[in-house]
Amino acid sequence: MNLVVMASGNGTDLQSIIDAIEEGYINARIIAVISDKKGAYALERAKKHGIATYCLPKKELKENFQRELLKLLEKLNPDGIILAGFLTILSGEIVERFENKIINIHPSLIPAFCGKGFYGMKVHQAVYEYGVKYTGCTVHFVDSGADTGPIILQEVVKIDEEDTPEAIAKKVLEVEHKVLPYAVKLFTEGKLKVEGRKVKILKF
Repeated sequence: MNLVVMASGNGTDLQSIIDAIEEGYINARIIAVISDKKGAYALERAKKHGIATYCLPKKELKENFQRELLKLLEKLNPDGIILAGFLTILSGEIVERFENKIINIHPSLIPAFCGKGFYGMKVHQAVYEYGVKYTGCTVHFVDSGADTGPIILQEVVKIDEEDTPEAIAKKVLEVEHKVLPYAVKLFTEGKLKVEGRKVKILKF
């Protein structure tokens, strides 16, 4: 199965997928890594592993960004798209074109601390300020909303009293690096079945 991974930053979630593929845990190939930011280290990670990279700087492309991204995705024609820390909300046209083929990871237990404005450290800061005892991460299919698609997997992280937002972020990221590759593995093996809002994991 051919995958495209999209990332905006450091690319540690991307690295977890690359490692899982190289170790034989996931039977798939990353044909391209796309970033919406110049200088995103995710692109350097991809180059180190011989993966094609594309940078579509959103700040420069502005209103043309979504159209250019759709053109590139149609050209690459992947079997699946993984959003691994990709901070741009995709257009309805892209989501419709690749329905139930786009997977995103979000650093909280959806529906808590998600939606527009909740990304990166902003999520962990909000979790810290609210004083919840547990947080975690969610892998879900992407639909036309922000973090509203059918949930594939979730993993819980316990928050200790002394945890700072940075400590919470570190704990969640460690879990992301396990949960995202597992979700990608299930997807590439055809074991995910979407029924309305629910995702069934098939046992075969």
